[in-house]
Amino acid sequence: MKIKKSYNVLRISRQRVVLSLISFLLSFISFSQVTTEVDTTKIRIGEQINYKIKVEADSTALVVFPEGQTFSPLEAVEALEIDTTKKDSKFKLSRIYKLTHFDSGSYTIPRQKIIIGEKPFYTDSLRVDVGTVEVDTTKQKLYDIKPIIEVEKSSSNWWIWLLVILAALALIGFLLWWFVWREKPLTEEEEIALLPPYDRAKLALKKLDNSQYLIRSEVKEYYSELTMIIRKYLDEKVYERSLESTTDELINRLQLLKEGNQFPFSKETLHNLETILKRADLVKFAKSAPDTALIEMDRATIEKEIESVKAVLPEPTEEEKLLDQQYKEAQERKKKRTKVIITVASLVLLLVATYVGFGLKYGFKYVNDTILRDESKELLEGEWIKSAYGYPPVYIETPEVLKRFQDTLSDESKDKIKQRVFVFDDAEHLDIKIITDEVDSGEQGQEDIQRRVVQSIEKIIEEWETKNVQNIITKDDQFITPNNVEGSKTHGTADFPIKGSAETFEGEYAIFSFATKEGMIAHITLVWAKEDSYAVDIAERIINSIEMKSDEQANAEQESQN
Repeated sequence: MKIKKSYNVLRISRQRVVLSLISFLLSFISFSQVTTEVDTTKIRIGEQINYKIKVEADSTALVVFPEGQTFSPLEAVEALEIDTTKKDSKFKLSRIYKLTHFDSGSYTIPRQKIIIGEKPFYTDSLRVDVGTVEVDTTKQKLYDIKPIIEVEKSSSNWWIWLLVILAALALIGFLLWWFVWREKPLTEEEEIALLPPYDRAKLALKKLDNSQYLIRSEVKEYYSELTMIIRKYLDEKVYERSLESTTDELINRLQLLKEGNQFPFSKETLHNLETILKRADLVKFAKSAPDTALIEMDRATIEKEIESVKAVLPEPTEEEKLLDQQYKEAQERKKKRTKVIITVASLVLLLVATYVGFGLKYGFKYVNDTILRDESKELLEGEWIKSAYGYPPVYIETPEVLKRFQDTLSDESKDKIKQRVFVFDDAEHLDIKIITDEVDSGEQGQEDIQRRVVQSIEKIIEEWETKNVQNIITKDDQFITPNNVEGSKTHGTADFPIKGSAETFEGEYAIFSFATKEGMIAHITLVWAKEDSYAVDIAERIINSIEMKSDEQANAEQESQN
């Protein structure tokens, strides 16, 4: 009985274990599922296949779909947005890739890698047939091959910016000419002001004759204008305080000038002026109202005395004429200097306003770096170039094409390793270096290749130390390229010497290393200044552009080419 009981217990325990294992597997399978489907496996040249990847995963899991040209030998034309639906506590995600090919034949879509959480999943490979397009020559005529047409390289839009700048400068120049430098037409007051005092006085008398003062019986205003005419003339030609002097003060001053033989006024002239000025005072202050005949006689007397004063005025000496000419020239220079000051001030104000405007919109650091032509900024905003280096190719996008350098291998190592070195070190705060080593697989296995990867990284850091790179901090991580090729990333910070100087800058570095079954090792080394925001953006863009051909992709591409 005891044996039978033990047997039953053992059997129950085994059943529980089996059930637990089945439950675990079912829960794992249901947790993350990856499936693929295509709308067709047969297309004609240039037609597209809708390749759909469907993933069912937990809502907390991070799902990474394939990116880039991972479907080689087929070409990915477009990757649609990821479609997400929620079911209970899980997410169903799907993404459609439009694939095509332009050569007939049978091709295999390689396995695609999908990362769910931190675990990779792979789809099944798929065979696709690409057929030719049949042409009915009885209906479709055949034509000779057209000759090669030379196409000029498309230029950038620099000429548009040049036109905008020239138009802005032309507008500014026109506005300055129109408001500052243009000889503006004179107003009536300005034309009168330019006349000699005698002509101005005669013109003022004519305007007084045409006035409506007497018609409206405005005798006070009439005498005010009449006396102002003679006072202005005397103020400019005889006594410079004639306008603010009283009648008695003015007449006394004119009498003194006569007695001093400066101006030989006649007694009649002085008497007439005194009489008219005092009558005008009576009209203005005592409200006297002379008749029209007396008013007209006073007007004629004033005109007569203007002629009399002009007759006794001495002719200007040569010295006075010279001083007058010098005064006019000084006035012209002052006027021109004022125009220059206004022009310069306007341009400075415009430049300051432009600087402040762009500074508020884009940031003053960006504007300053644009004006000073910051090296890193120009590299970041220049025309980037995507190239392949080594074989299988390392695809990378950089501001400039990397230059080929001579390898540093010994003669003994050159028999086993084919090394290619590509460098960009023209910038002060940015260095790019790619080293590819093709190792003879027959001589070294994969473990040897991995060991060489580590040794190469150590050699790079040791070389830095010999070049006075200090305070090197190193960290190792895994790195996956946008086309899902795995490699390693050695990164950290260090103090790098500035080219041509004993000073150093605080920089960051990253060494990306890849090894393939074909015996090829690749190192991509980036160094950039930590405080240079443009260099940081350059490094980030370069890192995001790194693509390596995996063994499957390289072989598939080579088979399609064959």
